[in-house]
Amino acid sequence: MPPPRGARPMNREDLKKNPISKDLIKRLLSYLTGKYKFLLGIVFLCIIIASVTSVLGSMFIRNLIDDYIKPLLVDNSNDFSGLLSWIKMVAVLFGFGVLANFFQGQIMLVIANSVLQNVRDDMFKHMQTLPIKYFDTHSHGDVMSHYTNDVDTLRQMISQSFPSMVSSAITIIATLVGMIVTSWHLTIVVLAGTFAMIILMGKIGGKSATFFVKQQASLGDVNGYIEEMVNGQKVVKVFTYEDRAKETFDTKNEDLCQNATKANIFANILMPIMGNIGNVLYVLVAFIGGFLAIQCGVSAISIGVIASFLQLTKAFVMPVSQVSQQMNAIIMAMAGAGRIFKLMDEKPETDDGYVTLVHCKKNGEELTEVSEDEAMQHKHSNEYVWAWKHPHGDGTLTYTEVRGDVRLFDVDFSYDGKKQVLYDVSLYAKPGQKIAFVGATGAGKTTITNLINRFYDIADGKIRYDDININKIKKADLRHSLGIVLQDTNLFTGSVMDNIRYGNLKATDEECIEAAKLANAHDFISKLPQGYDTVLTSNGAELSQGQRQLIAIARAAVADPPVMILDEATSSIDTRTEAIVQRGMDALMENRTVFVIAHRLSTVQNSKAIMVLENGHIIERGDHESLIADKGKYYQLYTGAFELE
Repeated sequence: MPPPRGARPMNREDLKKNPISKDLIKRLLSYLTGKYKFLLGIVFLCIIIASVTSVLGSMFIRNLIDDYIKPLLVDNSNDFSGLLSWIKMVAVLFGFGVLANFFQGQIMLVIANSVLQNVRDDMFKHMQTLPIKYFDTHSHGDVMSHYTNDVDTLRQMISQSFPSMVSSAITIIATLVGMIVTSWHLTIVVLAGTFAMIILMGKIGGKSATFFVKQQASLGDVNGYIEEMVNGQKVVKVFTYEDRAKETFDTKNEDLCQNATKANIFANILMPIMGNIGNVLYVLVAFIGGFLAIQCGVSAISIGVIASFLQLTKAFVMPVSQVSQQMNAIIMAMAGAGRIFKLMDEKPETDDGYVTLVHCKKNGEELTEVSEDEAMQHKHSNEYVWAWKHPHGDGTLTYTEVRGDVRLFDVDFSYDGKKQVLYDVSLYAKPGQKIAFVGATGAGKTTITNLINRFYDIADGKIRYDDININKIKKADLRHSLGIVLQDTNLFTGSVMDNIRYGNLKATDEECIEAAKLANAHDFISKLPQGYDTVLTSNGAELSQGQRQLIAIARAAVADPPVMILDEATSSIDTRTEAIVQRGMDALMENRTVFVIAHRLSTVQNSKAIMVLENGHIIERGDHESLIADKGKYYQLYTGAFELE
């Protein structure tokens, strides 16, 4: 959810200095008041009823004692009818208060859960718009902490602290009015004591706020480290990193413990201090009230007034103490909200493209746009093709058939704006050609494919796709035209069929099975307990690395894109399986432009052109035979691999 008008984005320094800022409160209130004004009105009414009945009940003690109990004692009467009627009326009054509290609690639970649902929805939707750079530079565990710990602090605040604060405020106002009506003399005494409580609350609460903010940040850091260790547990054990991992975790956990301890030390001493000041104030009111009634002869102060005022004093001091207690939860929730809104304020991935990818029916040189359903029905017909749709300023449209012609001109790139990764890279991939990138790790091979996908934007130069600057193509359409198989395979919780269909959500079961056969994955899938309906969990932990890679290849095959990017697609497959998969890959790559990144040079020998990269430069280019004849870097890599084999 974007910031309200007049609000500005959150930053870490702002949150450290002032965790409860006006901008933060405005954004939280925009969630509460957006759809739930009517329900909040009912809650507010219930709180007023509960507070007023509580104050009236305390004030009625005066009438109960002075008008009913005292006359009975003085007159020695046995007529309790008036007293019983009064007690019944008070009971009904308190009954309304109980019902009001019940409905207020139930409605606030509905509001709190709905608001948190909206917060998570907005956070997740915005997260989908963030560039890859954000996830490359932020711990995944820390991001997850936004959805768990930070959201949970909001739940506690909205469902408990917020209504408690409102109830306390209304109770304080109602009680203050009741005290003034009952005895203005004693009201001055209570206000003087309350002033001292507020001063202490401000000083102690301010110190706890700083540490609650640090606690939330430390909690995210710990979660991020745990997530890294869980994902890398095999590496930890292989390299016997357990002791060092424990030391690092102990350091981070100690930091969390220190911040949480300091935050709660200040938070926990606040309530007892407030409670004891309230007790002292209670005794002081009783003493001064008795002194004024007996020694000074103040006629306005009777036994009933003193008894009633003592109850009002408790009713007044208790919400003040509750405010001090709830402030800790609110400060912690504000710290969590600040982290949530900081994620929402991250700049989304920009997309100024206007050229889109559509289905067209081809009639000679003329292209006519058709629906996706019609194109899918004639999937194997040469008459139906992908096309780029160009809107023009005069309202006209032109269509260009997608051929898969990808060219880079003098491309420079840096991930952080400081250290350059690619230097003056130029290459030409004509339709249907297979272009391979080889070179040492860190040479820039994967970076080139990331730029073609526009996961990152180039610093200088141009990338043209079918003679269109890729900056003019909508990112979703650009990526839809590119099939990609990554070295690190990601499988999602769901059936094998669902994971293959991820490449094309409208693909039929038959098309998914055909894609699996093309990738030579059909045989092992058929042997799974439920075949294609076998449910995969934990990134396909039930499968071998090679089997997971085959499913990823089938996923790319069912997408049927005009351009394929294979980033170490067979790196996790043994040599025997590789030969089988390679035949399927060759069929998959037929009539497509293909970019291949490979360390196994045997997989790139049939490439139209091989680019040898070193430190971000293309130092050699040509086909396998010409590069071998040149006896340069590629020759050294190839012969070294040959001798190694």
